Amino acid sequence: MSKVKLDYEINNVVSTVKLEISEKLDLIKIARKAPESEYNPEKFPGLILRLEDPKASFLIFTTGSMVITGLKNVLQVEKAVKNVLKMLKKFGFKLPEPKIKIENLVASGDLHTSIDLNKAVIFLDSAMYEPEVFPGLIYHMKDPKAVFLIFSTGKIVCTGVRDEENVKEAILKLNQEISEHKLSFETPVDEEYEEIYFL
Repeated sequence: MSKVKLDYEINNVVSTVKLEISEKLDLIKIARKAPESEYNPEKFPGLILRLEDPKASFLIFTTGSMVITGLKNVLQVEKAVKNVLKMLKKFGFKLPEPKIKIENLVASGDLHTSIDLNKAVIFLDSAMYEPEVFPGLIYHMKDPKAVFLIFSTGKIVCTGVRDEENVKEAILKLNQEISEHKLSFETPVDEEYEEIYFL
């Protein structure tokens, strides 16, 4: 009996922040005081602010709403928001406690086996594969809810998940489905998932 090794890493954590403010944020003032920011309202209504510690990008809107991208760990979200709010308070803004929400995680991984995508599109529910348009198979997993891009090399991208534990669960289930339906060119005979590696 062989062991199935699952390698994956979180590439991007997308989060939103909501500030219940009575007055609109002055994005021009922020742009003047923060050299690491970009603001061109003629092209885009939000201000782009790049944070170095932890490394992330913020889209800040006059309403007090923010979108955060670029983080690779859910635990970094609170620190990133805290650092940006600290900066804005130094600029003279009075800000309430933020409401933070994790919207999406993007993870990439490797199943370490070649996948027969022509066969997979038949056996996996809610799967789509059009190799003349895109080389990967798109699979909408229902429970846990996740969207996978699956390539014949065994490389995968997982998105549409809000929790790291669900990323792990979804990848384990995907590997189990591939094994059960014999979708791999080198299908493991074992259904035991003992080793999980976080890159």
